[in-house]
Amino acid sequence: MNAGCLVLACSFLVGASVESKPSQPIKPPCTPGFSQNFYTVILSRDLLHGQRILKDSTLSSERVKFEDCQRGREVGFVTNDPNFGVRHDGMVYAVQDVSNLSEPVQFMVTAKGLHEPRVWETTVKLALAGHPHPLALSKAGITEMLSRVWDSQPKVIKFSRKHQRGSAANGLRRQKRDWVIPPINVPENSRGPFPHLLVRIRSDQDKDVGIRYSITGAGADQPPSGIYNIDPISGNMFVTQPLDREDRASFHLRAHAVDMNGNQVENPIDLYIYVIDMNDNRPEFQNQVYNGSVAEGSKPGSSVMQVTATDSDDSTTANGMVRYRILSQTPHSPIPNMFTINSETGDIVTVAAGLDREKVSQYTIIVQATDMEGNLNFGLSNTATALISINDINDNPPELTVRTFSGEVPENKVNVVVTNLTVVDRDQPHSPNWNAVYRIVSGDPTGHFTIRTNPITNEGMLTVVKPVDFEMNRAFMLTVVVSNQAHLASGIQSSLQSTAGVTISVQDVNEPPVFPVNPKVIRFEEGVPAGTTLTVFAAQDPDHFIHQIVRYSKLSDPANWLKINRTNGQITTMALLDRESIFVKNNVYEATFLAFDNGSPPASGTGTLQIYLIDVNDNAPVLIPREAQVCDRARPNSRINITAADADADPNVGPFVFELPSFPASVRRNWTISRLNGDYAQLKLRISYLEASVYEIPVIVSDSGNPPLSNRSTIRVKVCPCDDNGDCSATGAVAAAGLGTGAIIAILISIIILLSMVLLFVVWMKRREKERQAKPLLIDPEDDVRDNILKYDEEGGGEEDQDYDLSQLQQPESLDHIINKPAGVRRVDERPAIAESQYPVRSSLPHPGDIGDFINDGLRAADNDPTAPPYDSLLVFDYEGTGSTAGSVSSLNSISSGDQDYDYLNDWGPRFKKLADLYGGGDDD
Repeated sequence: MNAGCLVLACSFLVGASVESKPSQPIKPPCTPGFSQNFYTVILSRDLLHGQRILKDSTLSSERVKFEDCQRGREVGFVTNDPNFGVRHDGMVYAVQDVSNLSEPVQFMVTAKGLHEPRVWETTVKLALAGHPHPLALSKAGITEMLSRVWDSQPKVIKFSRKHQRGSAANGLRRQKRDWVIPPINVPENSRGPFPHLLVRIRSDQDKDVGIRYSITGAGADQPPSGIYNIDPISGNMFVTQPLDREDRASFHLRAHAVDMNGNQVENPIDLYIYVIDMNDNRPEFQNQVYNGSVAEGSKPGSSVMQVTATDSDDSTTANGMVRYRILSQTPHSPIPNMFTINSETGDIVTVAAGLDREKVSQYTIIVQATDMEGNLNFGLSNTATALISINDINDNPPELTVRTFSGEVPENKVNVVVTNLTVVDRDQPHSPNWNAVYRIVSGDPTGHFTIRTNPITNEGMLTVVKPVDFEMNRAFMLTVVVSNQAHLASGIQSSLQSTAGVTISVQDVNEPPVFPVNPKVIRFEEGVPAGTTLTVFAAQDPDHFIHQIVRYSKLSDPANWLKINRTNGQITTMALLDRESIFVKNNVYEATFLAFDNGSPPASGTGTLQIYLIDVNDNAPVLIPREAQVCDRARPNSRINITAADADADPNVGPFVFELPSFPASVRRNWTISRLNGDYAQLKLRISYLEASVYEIPVIVSDSGNPPLSNRSTIRVKVCPCDDNGDCSATGAVAAAGLGTGAIIAILISIIILLSMVLLFVVWMKRREKERQAKPLLIDPEDDVRDNILKYDEEGGGEEDQDYDLSQLQQPESLDHIINKPAGVRRVDERPAIAESQYPVRSSLPHPGDIGDFINDGLRAADNDPTAPPYDSLLVFDYEGTGSTAGSVSSLNSISSGDQDYDYLNDWGPRFKKLADLYGGGDDD
């Protein structure tokens, strides 16, 4: 090939930059260089023969970007493979004929600024389409390939030397261009042995001075550290462990050379290490089960769904290139391969026609994804399941099961189901393609029937919505059409079985009598006498084909004014009709009547009679108000406005006529009345002063009826003295109430006497309370150690003896059962039938010495006396224990001398202190 031949689908775009818009997010700082560190180009073998490679314009569509942040930068490109070159626009081309290429070729492309020393590198790999990948070889082939990769690495990398340029006299020379260090390729998952020598780093000055070598960067002295190391003396660089490209695809290290003192003798060089991908990862589907759908009847090529699998290996190599295929289809109806899959995109489409949901509603597809471009011999595979549902279309019209339906319905009934129309539809149940819609197309012009669809069974329920009359129509012949809620699919014709006839028979029933006019309104003047015939309220029997007798009765008559003839329905009055009655509303009196026949079973109907009562002047007007109040002296505002109320209606009400009677004469002498308008008049004093009191003034009121009615009404007027504002004062109000001056004085005196008595009683109570508090106590409060006395009004034991049986207090009629009672606890209300104990009798003037004997004798007698009261409670003496400071009371009789000293009683406690004072002669505290 000549130098103008275009060879690779890889171009390097120089100066490609895009200005960011203000609305876009801020981009990170621009970094010049290639967009990728490693490019793979797959070419067809045919493109490498003859001139076809020159004419294939599709190769230039794939480009690799070189980012130049400075638009004026001049960049040159070179390769390290003599068979390939790079044009000034970055296009890679073949310098020589490479049609005999049998293995992938890998070379390095270097970009360097013409006016600056900086360089950028990338690696390009050229492989033929269909060429076996190195990992597709046998184990021996893999070992051989790895050895080729190891052996292809540069053996020695020298530090670049910079020579100065000058005149010939001083020996200066032109500076040489720096060496471009090719990248180091290391295959992943290598089995070693480790450490494995990658390259040797050396300096030209190692013959003159002692050199120490070192490397820095991620993988060496930075995390992940320890992957690479270098012998500081020999400069041999090693990899210490297997690499994983999916974990880290490249490393950037720096090699340093220093002398024995640590001084830098060479500029650091950059080492780029690329991990060569191996096919060590299977394709992984994003889902194990995919769900897709396609409409039944779809044409071949219809899209169904897409499955996607990803491979962690390098997608630019065959290791990560996934291809898809269908392994199986279940069921095989109508053919085993109804679907196909795009091997590259994973799109599943239909292959053949014939998808029918009514036959097969779902297909199960097993899809396989294989890397190595689908090579089943060497690629790794994985599978997933695709469930394809066949969507229903309305390709089956509904069909009525029979051509004729029949039913019957009773007359005058609504919302009754006459018959059920059954239908068959093979489309998806409970979908618009299956839901049936029924229509009545003929036989029901008046709209007596409708058809509702049962949402569960899809049956048509023929229902009566308007009552049918047996006397008018004894039968109906309907024509019914059924269709789907959704339109039929294109090309599908409606079936003849979608139409049917329905025969409906009407059943005759006993209908109730009907009043022709209901309600019936009549007009009468109020006050018509009892026994007056008002009207005939008769009903008709709609059952024309059956002769039946109709009878009448009264159902509602609020005032009990009317009666109805049982046979002919004649209405007559039983009392006077009064328009002013509370049972009349808006001049209308309403009553209801019942008409019933003698059918089987009997039927009845209700009719309403409304009597409009015309008003007559039968109510005299009544004066309003009945009470009023004016000042005792004639004032401009001392007037009473009066009107009248009349129960009648117009024109038997106002305008009213008001006048004062001639008798008694004092009325017209003291008062005058004047008309304000047709409904109001004004009553006021004729004289300048009238004594305060209550006056009853008669007024004659007449209405405007024909003839007019009059009424003598009395208005009660209170006349009282008024203040300057014309308001009645309090004293005047009392005087106006009818009390004289003497009565008022008597009332005031009585109030004063009553208040005095109350005051004297309060003073007396306070004085008595003061005397009671000043009276000295018999016992000093300090010595009074008694508890509070609780008084009980019953003979029990107080609070703890509330629930007792009163029958136990009754004295038994016989004592035999008591005498013969065995020993034990005796009822306290039983009186023993033995001789009563004799208590000792003290002399009227006892000697102090016999007090102890008297107490002991009394105690002994009480203990032995079963008859000791009270009989209704049990006397219990609790043992108070030993150690009492009072000692024993029996010590009182230990001294027989008359002159006995009782001062020791003071030591017995506060309870004996008063006794010691009485007998010991001590002073009271």
